[in-house]
Amino acid sequence: MGEKTLTRMDLSEAVFREVGLSRNESAQLVESMLQHMSDALVRGEQVKISSFGTFSVRDKSARVGRNPKTGEEVPIQPRRVLTFRPSHLMKDRVADGNRK
Repeated sequence: MGEKTLTRMDLSEAVFREVGLSRNESAQLVESMLQHMSDALVRGEQVKISSFGTFSVRDKSARVGRNPKTGEEVPIQPRRVLTFRPSHLMKDRVADGNRK
């Protein structure tokens, strides 16, 4: 599997090349999109991107966990976690990429 990581800079460079905005405007557009997505998730809203997937926040209740090394019970505090559920199109596309 490849070691490449897609970064904000890569996204803004792609916008620069494909849309034709300046590099500065492209970076601002990417930052604005990511900020809107983050703000929506903080408010507890879902972020759905067609043909890509859905980001959502789940509230997990408190529970008792166990230290695997010692077997000692440890309380786990309630928390909010970010989840991503890929669309069927994205799942298929990734699976097809693995076959090449």
